[in-house]
Amino acid sequence: MSTEESNSQPGKTTLSLFSGILGGALITLALVGMAVWFTTGIGLLRLMGVVKDGRVLINVDQPTVVRQIQKLQRLETVSYTMDKIISGEHDNPYLPKFLVSDRLLLMVHGEVIAGVDLGKLQAGDVVVSDRRISVHLPKAEILVTRLDNERTRVYSRDTGLFSSPDPNLETQVRQEAERQLQQAALQDGILKSADENARNSVQSILKGLGFDQIEFR
Repeated sequence: MSTEESNSQPGKTTLSLFSGILGGALITLALVGMAVWFTTGIGLLRLMGVVKDGRVLINVDQPTVVRQIQKLQRLETVSYTMDKIISGEHDNPYLPKFLVSDRLLLMVHGEVIAGVDLGKLQAGDVVVSDRRISVHLPKAEILVTRLDNERTRVYSRDTGLFSSPDPNLETQVRQEAERQLQQAALQDGILKSADENARNSVQSILKGLGFDQIEFR
């Protein structure tokens, strides 16, 4: 054997060994990938969606939809404000008012907020069928009734000659103002508006999840 042939043999052996190691590593990676794929049962298409008609369709099951809606919790959809003067009075039916009365006028600025408490949504309220969904939302309700203390003030107060201001009168007038404020909001259809706005908000979310046919019942 010549010297030239003896020197070339180790190089061939090293190259063959490297190729074997690289091939084994690639096969191992492929086997591990397949094992993960079949073990979890979740492929790339399931995670990212399936392309159909040029659009990506996200696979969303019923429990996922329920959780997504419930995350909105108390969805405030309508705000109703009112400015009004509310009066309150304490007197004595047996004595003249100019002697023992206590009369207060309160200039009120208040707000009523209505919406839907989506935390009350139950699993049975959502029915999913492919890209169709039917949802029964909780009814709209008054969530907040409050007076703006910075813009609510005593307009006037008159007491009789023998009377002193009743410290509870202003509190009672404020409570009456909240009652009248809420009643006015209800008469103006705040709950109907809250229902409609809540449906529009939830519908936008459902469309974003890939649903084409959305029914509210």
